[in-house]
Amino acid sequence: MTPALDIFRALADATRLRIMALLQSMELSIGELAQVLGQSQPRVSRHVKILSDAGLAERRKEGSWVFVALGKPDRVAPVLAALDAWRGDEADHWAVADAARLAAVRADRAAAANAWFETNAAQWDAIRSLHVADSDVEAAIGAVLALDNAQGPRVHQLIDIGTGTGRMLELFGGAAEQALGIDRSSEMLRLARAKLAERGLNHAELRQADLYALPLGDGTADLAIIHHVLHFAQQPGAAILEAARVLSAGGRLLIADFASHDREELRTRDAHARLGFSDEQIAGWFDAAGLAMARIETLEGGELTVKLWLGRKLGAPLKEVKAA
Repeated sequence: MTPALDIFRALADATRLRIMALLQSMELSIGELAQVLGQSQPRVSRHVKILSDAGLAERRKEGSWVFVALGKPDRVAPVLAALDAWRGDEADHWAVADAARLAAVRADRAAAANAWFETNAAQWDAIRSLHVADSDVEAAIGAVLALDNAQGPRVHQLIDIGTGTGRMLELFGGAAEQALGIDRSSEMLRLARAKLAERGLNHAELRQADLYALPLGDGTADLAIIHHVLHFAQQPGAAILEAARVLSAGGRLLIADFASHDREELRTRDAHARLGFSDEQIAGWFDAAGLAMARIETLEGGELTVKLWLGRKLGAPLKEVKAA
């Protein structure tokens, strides 16, 4: 009876019921919850702690912010079902007010994202101009992975390593039952959170973490994507090894990055640790990580060539063949 007592005690407060309802819509920071609820951050933090202690919510630090999400489904799902049943068809005045304030939070996130892109657009456009169009790269990734959001979930767990603004989750998150984007930058995660909310991808999670220490257990992911991230890594082999660790047998790792090049200014101007990679380098790291090369695609059409390398974790037959 102890878990049930903890749960009902945690829910015996109007504010905490409002928090549960808000978290059903989206993950929120403590500050955003305070904004919606019209209460101080310390007071909201105390309520969140009670919910977290009962397993109904989870707190996660991201830079100087603390984000709150619903707890594990096996604990939370029965509670949400009961609350929905008891709520009835008509929302109370608190629910109406909270929904309006929540819309304001979404608008604030979108405005912050737009401001960041306006400030940094020139830098992004300078690098994009050096290679084939992003749309072509994204179409090639979709073809290699054979994923389509419109067909519904066909991957259990997708992880986007170095998710940045969440573009890979935006494109392929709908094809996964669970989608997780990780990035070291809290600013990037805020941008991704705004974009994914606009697209209605509320099942996609975002976490601040390092690509050398992914927040997943061994063998828990079906698909991992490292999209234009590896050239920033000081230890690419270690990043691939860590990605392979979280893959289940037969799971796939897709790396999209530049082929070897000599544009030295990218190292000094844009902090590229590596000036692209050769097929032999990636194949060697795949082999060391227990991955078999399944496919290689070459996308030319600019000063820099983009490559797609698809590896599959040993333990299941290969379905793809290496391109010539």
